[in-house]
Amino acid sequence: MDGLKGDSIASALHAQGIKTLTKSLRYDLPRGFFCGIGKCSSCLMRVNGIPNIRTCIAPLLEGVKVEIQDKLPDIPDAKFQSKPKKIVSVDILVVGAGPAGLSAAIEAAKQGTKVLIADENLQIGGQLIKQTHKFFGSKYEKAGTRGIQIAVDLEKELKELEKSGNIDLMLNSTVIGCYEGKKGKHKFAIIKRKNYDSILYEVESRTVVIATGAMENMLLFTGNDLPGVYGAGAVQTLMNVFGVKPGNKVIMVGAGNVGLIVSYQLLQAGIIVDRVVEAAPIIGGYHVHAAKLRRYGVPILTSHSIIEAYGKDKVEGVVIVKLDKNWQPIKGSKEKVACDTVCLAVGLTPSTRLLYQFGVNMEFVPEAGGFVALHDDSMQTTVKGVFVAGDSSGIEEASTAMVEGKIAGVSASLLLGFNKNAKDLKKQYKKELDRLRAGPFGEKPRIAKRKIDKLLEKKNA
Repeated sequence: MDGLKGDSIASALHAQGIKTLTKSLRYDLPRGFFCGIGKCSSCLMRVNGIPNIRTCIAPLLEGVKVEIQDKLPDIPDAKFQSKPKKIVSVDILVVGAGPAGLSAAIEAAKQGTKVLIADENLQIGGQLIKQTHKFFGSKYEKAGTRGIQIAVDLEKELKELEKSGNIDLMLNSTVIGCYEGKKGKHKFAIIKRKNYDSILYEVESRTVVIATGAMENMLLFTGNDLPGVYGAGAVQTLMNVFGVKPGNKVIMVGAGNVGLIVSYQLLQAGIIVDRVVEAAPIIGGYHVHAAKLRRYGVPILTSHSIIEAYGKDKVEGVVIVKLDKNWQPIKGSKEKVACDTVCLAVGLTPSTRLLYQFGVNMEFVPEAGGFVALHDDSMQTTVKGVFVAGDSSGIEEASTAMVEGKIAGVSASLLLGFNKNAKDLKKQYKKELDRLRAGPFGEKPRIAKRKIDKLLEKKNA
């Protein structure tokens, strides 16, 4: 088979019409990838004899051998070659090169700190690289600028700071764990991949900013693991990053901003959006986004949900149902709808695995999207020197993620004694954050942050 330079293995397979990437362990049922960003196990395949490769982020290379694994993978065919680890010491390690992580790294480097930023993807920008819509807000929040352009602008800033020697960037790299370091320092193990070879780095840092983003939520319904059921981020990845259609006829589940925006992007790609179904009695996203869909004639059905996806080896249709005021299915309201793709835009959950390893105090805050690290207004967690920013601190928009990243980067620099204009900057960014959260659509994050503040006060009492 062939593909294009820059493709992932999974996107190249999709372009060839292959959606089954693996099989379920118990029933041997076909499965395709779901998240598209390397955070689930639905795309694991055997590549060049190496099992359990996440093909949604693994690069396509000429002559690569890709195989579906038989349930449990066999012992690797590839020979393991032991290589000496590399040791690196920095002031600040930033984990994640999305909007929050990039902003944190840039602000910290401007203060004169030595920063290492690590990300497991092949390019920087996180979710920005698939956001083709223009941002709302004011000039401070990049209003009128598309997410993909914001990613380009941040990369330019990063490259300039790389020249000064204050930032090093490690892409295609996974932070696999954090460990006890010398007094006042944190130690990390990072696997840096080059093609399908890898090098182990031991990184020692004085502070760390965790900006690992979030994971797509799944819904419980029959057939939810069929190839053709994707998270909204995976659909955006296929379309907007790799130029591959996820399907020809889509049912969108969720009428928040993500569901509405991705639906419109699907229409722009020439894909039929049959309808948007939303379990809540009202549309959750901005009505300007809903209006775009209605002008296309796409119905948005509130108080509706999906109860089944059916098909032999991939999605061939769904069953939707109307819900009563108690969110229960109404008898006799089932409807079968033919489609080849189901896109789930039903929210995100903060990615917090590294924070748990640190022993940070974690609490469940529904308005923040799940379990989050308790943190103060400097974005510092209950473990000194460990900061958090972006969706990993609570689910919000990319605009707030960037401002939180700036606060975390400046705060980490202040903690280390680098204070060139940092205190004034910190005050400025806090004002920007308050402005962003003002208004009705900022109500949920405002509630979340108030709860986090109260939980932190209780813990420190």
